[in-house]
Amino acid sequence: MKITTTFKAALLGLSTLGLAAPAIADQLADIKAAGQIVTATDMHYAPFDMIIGGVYQGMTKDLFDGVAAELGVSVVYQDIPWTAELPGLEVGKFDIVIAPVTITAERLDRYTFTIPIADATVALVKPAGSDLMKPEDIKGKTVGVQQGTAQFKQLKAFADSLGGATVKEYGTNDEAFADLAAGRLDAVAASMPNLTTMVQARPETFALFEPAQFGEPTYFGWVLRPGDDSASFGDAINAALLKMTDDGRVKEIQEKWLGVYTELPREVPTN
Repeated sequence: MKITTTFKAALLGLSTLGLAAPAIADQLADIKAAGQIVTATDMHYAPFDMIIGGVYQGMTKDLFDGVAAELGVSVVYQDIPWTAELPGLEVGKFDIVIAPVTITAERLDRYTFTIPIADATVALVKPAGSDLMKPEDIKGKTVGVQQGTAQFKQLKAFADSLGGATVKEYGTNDEAFADLAAGRLDAVAASMPNLTTMVQARPETFALFEPAQFGEPTYFGWVLRPGDDSASFGDAINAALLKMTDDGRVKEIQEKWLGVYTELPREVPTN
């Protein structure tokens, strides 16, 4: 009888252990408890991220300030080199990458993306006065691009389809633009918003190809870690962005930094 009772007690203990559900991490709850979101971006990517007079400014900051206000938390903005951002996110050094990251099928398999925050379609810029006109004219030329970006992959594929071009990688777009201005490159590939802003600021030095864009339309989003723990955080950001879209704040911010408003998808593109 004693053995039977003990055995039943053991079974009950195992059953209780089996029924006990592990605590599910919730990144949004943790952020609200801390009262802040820790972010990472490369602050050298105009018009999205810039340091002007020692102060961080740009379209990204305006957008994310609005999101944080909707969530009721403050923001820690960190200047992190692009190549260290996604690896740092994966090991939990920050909550989110707010650098504009091109949404690709490959990245969707690895990370959680927010809905688009801007157009990311790749385009080409040249020195003012260059006789290069259409994108196909880069065949056999030397073209700069920021390393580790979707724009690099799109440029490489496009160049290969033309029969080849020399693709030179740079740590930042600013470095590539400096070499373009110095005559060491024939063109630079980057997102259309980035190039439009630069050409508007320096029309005596740079000009867009005509047409400037090539490849498939793509979009920028912000990046969170994958998994269920980040789902509520991503949903909250998307809800805030959609509210800001519907009340006109996104339009106002786009026009301030890009000069035009582009209607964006209200869901994360799947390809």
